[in-house]
Amino acid sequence: MSSDLTTFSSLNQANEVSQLKVTHERNDIKRTAFLRTVTVINVICLLALAGCVSAPPGDVQVPGAPSAEEVAAEPTVPLETPKIPALSAIKDSAPRSLAGHYVAVGWSDLPGWQSDDMRNVWAVFMRNCGGLMRPTGGSLTTPARATPKVWQPVCAAAIETSTAPNPNDPASVRRFIQTYLQPWRIQSGTSAAVGTATGYYEPIVKGSRSQSGSNQWPLYTVPVDLLTIDLGAIYPELAGKRVRGKVVGNRVVPYESRAELTKGNRPPPAIVYVSDPVDNFFLQVQGSGRVMLTDGSGAGTTIRLAYADHNGHPYVSIGKWLADQGQLALAQTSMQNIRAWAQSNPGRVQEMLNANPAVVFFREEAIVDPSQGPKGAYAIPLVARRSIAVDPMFVPLGSPVFLATTMPASSEPLNRLMFAQDTGTAIRGAARADFYWGSGDAAGALAGRMKQKTQMWVLWPKAAGAPSAR
Repeated sequence: MSSDLTTFSSLNQANEVSQLKVTHERNDIKRTAFLRTVTVINVICLLALAGCVSAPPGDVQVPGAPSAEEVAAEPTVPLETPKIPALSAIKDSAPRSLAGHYVAVGWSDLPGWQSDDMRNVWAVFMRNCGGLMRPTGGSLTTPARATPKVWQPVCAAAIETSTAPNPNDPASVRRFIQTYLQPWRIQSGTSAAVGTATGYYEPIVKGSRSQSGSNQWPLYTVPVDLLTIDLGAIYPELAGKRVRGKVVGNRVVPYESRAELTKGNRPPPAIVYVSDPVDNFFLQVQGSGRVMLTDGSGAGTTIRLAYADHNGHPYVSIGKWLADQGQLALAQTSMQNIRAWAQSNPGRVQEMLNANPAVVFFREEAIVDPSQGPKGAYAIPLVARRSIAVDPMFVPLGSPVFLATTMPASSEPLNRLMFAQDTGTAIRGAARADFYWGSGDAAGALAGRMKQKTQMWVLWPKAAGAPSAR
């Protein structure tokens, strides 16, 4: 999920717009190019104060309840003991303001807390502790993280033999969490905040390193001429806002849209070409995915494409475009129906794709452990059914969270201990969550159906008071 998608819509306008996956910013902006853009930035910075435009995804809603095959068991995470530094060794950075309001409650106030299966929780908790102990840089351009110093005593107790639970005993794990953590209900005014839980996943598609046969749809690496400008470096009030473009002469202009990249003579280098245009599109929507190489170099292996950057244009739903064109009813714009339309209208596929000017760029990663998910904004692998994307202005990254919602397109309760390990510009608000379902078609079917009401509780060290961030 991404967090900083401020774009050029023209040389006289910049708006923060919604994309879907976390951004990992490039740091190779040349100072000379930056200095040439100051005059343009002055105009952009003033206009960027006007507000933001949010465009949450609308192309993956699928009606109906999940089948039994789709409701698979959560994965087993290998148990690893993280290194926990001494409290005195942790360097603190300036506090970050949070927008949330929190009320301390008892464990009995968490619906379904006692029935959550804790068999695989401890390994995720320990991995999350490793993330919590990393230094915070203090930059406002990165998502707010849970304060490391307040978590050090809890994580130190988690690795100490005399205080650590038996990882194979769910009751022991639950006792440890209840002993060291305090639930804080996220509020809206005087009552519990009620938000929305959606879902996301990691697609698995087929492709090739060469453009041949059916493999015609490129997934690009980051272009060398893509320029990312941190507006907060010029105007502190715009901290966290960025624009993307490229330098032409002594001007910064918008980077090419999807249609312009497709028609251009010098497209960015492609990592792979996939066989299905809809697969290509939804892999970009999700921000990462696995590609099974079917021929040529590396045939028979599977690689991961991880989010690297984007072209700075706003996301536009191709489902809405199909509805506006009278091709599909808006309620029927599921991935399956979009794919069927593309197969029936091959001559209009590129026109459909060009309706969304946004392009995501990737970097290739080897898959060492197929059971591990892609890395989210928290920079540790996501865990199916235990990781969520949150709004870090309300839930700092790294925080354990108790989520009370329902299964996709169902009234069946889904009450679980989760870990805030990702972000997204479509994920905004006090009790807003994006539930990571895992990899593959079954996970995608569940993710596409999910749009449920939810409540959230941040689980925080007892001795530390209310949640805080760095």
